[in-house]
Amino acid sequence: MLKGIDPRLNADVLYVLRAMGHGDQIVIADTNFPSDSVAQDTVHGQLLRMDNLTAAQAVEAVLSVMPLDTFVDDFAGRMEIVGEPRTVPPVQEEVQQAIDTAEGRDRPMVGIERFDFYDAARDAYAVIQTGERRFYGCFIFRKGVIPPEE
Repeated sequence: MLKGIDPRLNADVLYVLRAMGHGDQIVIADTNFPSDSVAQDTVHGQLLRMDNLTAAQAVEAVLSVMPLDTFVDDFAGRMEIVGEPRTVPPVQEEVQQAIDTAEGRDRPMVGIERFDFYDAARDAYAVIQTGERRFYGCFIFRKGVIPPEE
């Protein structure tokens, strides 16, 4: 255990989050996402796991140490439901709440069509697979910056 570090963050995830730079993207995916095959195409090249956590729990932990990009509108994206792109299921509502809490304000995610999401995920820095079993529990987050102290 480390002081001030969410215990849900394992060493592999912490290593990747620290290695990422401004604008790099991380995927947090549900158990049905083709995480292993997609992860092989990412910068990191290996699948990371946060098993036994919901998508929202994993996002809360990640956002406890990683700032989101404030320079772009696509700082966070959610996989759209096929045929219902505007529908936001409960799993995505929970993650949106985690984002809003971490940011201290409402910052809505952008929707990403399913196959566009797969393509974007392959271009990400890394993929984290969670224990989320609800459908459409897949998200992409763009790392921001930590400003200098005043």
